[in-house]
Amino acid sequence: MNEKKQVGEKAVEYVKDGMVVGLGTGSTAYYFISKLGELVQQGLSIRGVPTSMQTEQLAKELGIPLVSFNEIEKIDVAVDGADEVDSELNLIKGGGGALLREKIIAASAKTFIIIADSHKNVDTLGAFPLPIEVVPYGFEMTIKHIQNLGGRTKLRQYQGNSFLTDNGNFILDTSFQEIKQPKELEKDLNLIPGVVENGLFVGMADAVITIMDNCIITQVRKEL
Repeated sequence: MNEKKQVGEKAVEYVKDGMVVGLGTGSTAYYFISKLGELVQQGLSIRGVPTSMQTEQLAKELGIPLVSFNEIEKIDVAVDGADEVDSELNLIKGGGGALLREKIIAASAKTFIIIADSHKNVDTLGAFPLPIEVVPYGFEMTIKHIQNLGGRTKLRQYQGNSFLTDNGNFILDTSFQEIKQPKELEKDLNLIPGVVENGLFVGMADAVITIMDNCIITQVRKEL
């Protein structure tokens, strides 16, 4: 079976009746949301908070009820994918361009669960270019500040134009080679004027459902 499908469907075990669920974005989250839609059709009562317009559309097609932040007090569980996961469950996210909304929802969730195929597991973050969301105004100067921290940036393109996030911002895919101090880099990047948010999710994941030696395993930071 497709690894993404395996871990995505495994994550629905952590969704219970009556929960508010953060719905991730990307190819792995797709399988989680699709399975969740099946359960909703069978009678599961949940409400979803999407991390992107793409996910919002998918959830609507599957009949998953959606709510806005002003309608809820908290998110019980959020499930999302990742581009890299290190041994301490730190993450690089943002390959799909939804990192800002993903981080807002992850920070609002009582439990944040990552679903990742075996190829996403790394010893040290950084082989995958770090996505950094920046405002278009003055982005050329923002790039210079990022380069001063050792990053080599590339403005993300889509169909010949600058890629725009759901928030109307640019994404800079930035190579740092090895990120040995992700917590410090996350803070340093967010202090740069023009940076909205970056794709380092440090100490946020409560659990990672992944594949090792052809078996599904769940690595946990805390009891779920």
